[in-house]
Amino acid sequence: MTNQTQTTRQVFLSDLHLDNPQDERFTTFAAVIAAEAAVGAHLYILGDLCEVWVGDDDNGPLALALTKVLEDAAQQTKIALMHGNRDFLFGEPFARRTGVQLLEDPYVLDGQVLLSHGDMFCLDDEAYQQARSLLRSAEWQASVLDQSLDARRQLAQGMRAQSQANNANKAANIMDVRVSEVDRVATAAGCAQVLHGHTHRPGIHQHEKITRFVLGDWDRCGWIAVRQVSSSPAAQSRLELIRIPLTGRYESAAVCPAL
Repeated sequence: MTNQTQTTRQVFLSDLHLDNPQDERFTTFAAVIAAEAAVGAHLYILGDLCEVWVGDDDNGPLALALTKVLEDAAQQTKIALMHGNRDFLFGEPFARRTGVQLLEDPYVLDGQVLLSHGDMFCLDDEAYQQARSLLRSAEWQASVLDQSLDARRQLAQGMRAQSQANNANKAANIMDVRVSEVDRVATAAGCAQVLHGHTHRPGIHQHEKITRFVLGDWDRCGWIAVRQVSSSPAAQSRLELIRIPLTGRYESAAVCPAL
């Protein structure tokens, strides 16, 4: 009896910055998740899924709609979620309720691809790295989650405005990744490919020893990366970036224009 080769489809997305369940960004996201889950694709969300997440007890329209989309899809396929710099308060209660798996950053996929939100590589932005250390600390997060939901929403609005003001005064180059740090982390992990978001600069970069894929943010269009993994040891996995229109619908990525 001949063994049949099987292929696993993996789909990656990040930096959607969802904030309104009625707009086309959200409806396109929901369509992508539903369509890919229906064909058994494994889904990896690499941070900044929403513009802000104030805690797993959030009962606002976006939180309820987002929970429903992920809960329905997780009944059909594997969904993994990584924290970004906007939604670092996603916690285990949300994971249990929706059925998603929370990923550490960075995460090595199949021993080959290093997944990251990407902000850990932006070492030239020293002020951001200091803020990141505080926001990712268990002590700070516990102190915030002890506050009322309304207080957390007000805090999030203030932090969002401050972040926008800070970024407006920064040179663009310091908000990109430090290539030597990407290479160092990928090499230590034994990975020849890196996939991240955060910088909002979609593209494919060939370093000396690795290939770096950068997901774009969902602004004028959406971005996904698709990886086909074969069960045949001789087959090479393929990873590509794909641009999709924000129409509230989703067609097969095979017919969408690639980068």
